Amino acid sequence: MQIYEELKARGLIAQVTDEELIRDLVNNGKATFYIGFDPTADSLHVGHFMALCLMKRLQMAGNKPIALIGGGTAMIGDPSGRSDMRQMMTKETIQHNCDCFKKQMSKFIDFSDGKALMVNNADWLMDLNYIDVLREVGPHFSVNRMLTAECYKQRMEKGLSFLEFNYMIMQSYDFYELFRKYGCNLQFGGDDQWSNMLGGTELIRRKLKKDASAMTITLLLNSEGKKMGKTQSGAVWLDPNKTSPFDFYQYWRNVADADVLKCIRMLTFLPLEQIDEMDKWEGSQLNKAKEILAYELTSLVHGEEEAKKAQDSARALFSTGGAANMPTTKLTEEDFIDGKIDIPTLLVKSGLVPSKSEARRAVQQGGVSVDGEKIEDINYVYTVDDIKANEKILKRGRKNFRKIVM
Repeated sequence: MQIYEELKARGLIAQVTDEELIRDLVNNGKATFYIGFDPTADSLHVGHFMALCLMKRLQMAGNKPIALIGGGTAMIGDPSGRSDMRQMMTKETIQHNCDCFKKQMSKFIDFSDGKALMVNNADWLMDLNYIDVLREVGPHFSVNRMLTAECYKQRMEKGLSFLEFNYMIMQSYDFYELFRKYGCNLQFGGDDQWSNMLGGTELIRRKLKKDASAMTITLLLNSEGKKMGKTQSGAVWLDPNKTSPFDFYQYWRNVADADVLKCIRMLTFLPLEQIDEMDKWEGSQLNKAKEILAYELTSLVHGEEEAKKAQDSARALFSTGGAANMPTTKLTEEDFIDGKIDIPTLLVKSGLVPSKSEARRAVQQGGVSVDGEKIEDINYVYTVDDIKANEKILKRGRKNFRKIVM
């Protein structure tokens, strides 16, 4: 099976502009393609997984990836899927985030010997002259057509700023520059980016009089993939200092029964024949499928050694209650007020919830226990001596644990 057919079989392709031309490009290793990443944090998260895995698959088939870091567009902010305006970041913060991205992407993509490129759209967007943009780019965009784009609809209800309105033009200009500078002939993105991608192909066609019909493709469920990056306890990052390998493993171990085989098909590199056999699994076999998913993806991000440790720790924890390799939160006396710490604060400090309001809600719903005893009082406190005398095993929900020590 060739790579384009494999992408379809894995459920990764939703829309294309010219399937036959795109099939020829990717199956014969002739695609120089890009996917964009906005550096809104100093770590990638699991919502980026689908794009990273796609880039790896296509590179393995002989195609050349371009990871486009949106250092310039991040100065504006993508309105797609948002009901409010993104917070502005400084140039220094954006550059730091870009540096972190490349280090993490290198685990998926081989950047050696020109096999892939990482470029920053700040290199061309920051030097653009406003009058030049109006004259050279503006005439190729219809405001009426732009206002019908899905990416603007939510923002129109609360007020779309002129700043954000320009995002489509900037993203379209990215493809034009990548085509012109690097021979980029294909762009990939989520379904929420479809209008922006079509804008890029149209800009190339109009400015360079080139047939750009083969140059856009959108991934199935990539917008859902972005949502994968968030859980009830916050974001799931690829940086082990933000999300431990154990927590990363547990995130995938806890996916819904209905999603596990879809995730295995879309995100792992297991052979399709093996996955097809797993499609018949049901009941308790789905727990085995979840372990396979968690192990494969943890190994991909953190290496086989960390994946094995996480798997062994999870099995020990849930079969015997053992806490040897459980993620640990170490408190200091500064975490206590008058020598005491209440249960909502403890939950936030542990990282099991993102806020005290969610912590209180978890307690009120009966989802919090310490050392096996359910905590029902949101004002319950521990003293410094309590924690020093005996480490505590804090649990939220069925499978989220922290060892609390001093």
